[in-house]
Amino acid sequence: MFQHVPWPFPEGSFPASLGAVLQRTVLDGDEPARVVIHTEDGSWLIGDGITDPNEPGASIATHISHAIEHNSSVNELATLPPGHVATRDDPAQPWIIEPHRWPGDEA
Repeated sequence: MFQHVPWPFPEGSFPASLGAVLQRTVLDGDEPARVVIHTEDGSWLIGDGITDPNEPGASIATHISHAIEHNSSVNELATLPPGHVATRDDPAQPWIIEPHRWPGDEA
């Protein structure tokens, strides 16, 4: 598993070797993925958008393919540029893509 894989990905699909930080609620299928972040350094973060991913034990590093198992639409975000975030309120809604800013960052 690799944290960083050169982007853009061949064929616009996530590489099998790519790792991501996933919230356990998404990994276990308890909640859908509602937030996907491709950080400026090339890391990928996937969360449920409703619970705190920073709580102890709330997130885990694993292959991004595990998020796609429960959330097939995450696969269409392989073209998400670094420094951007995709969000949605509900799995039936389309992804909204915009530049990502960490809380507290200057606009």
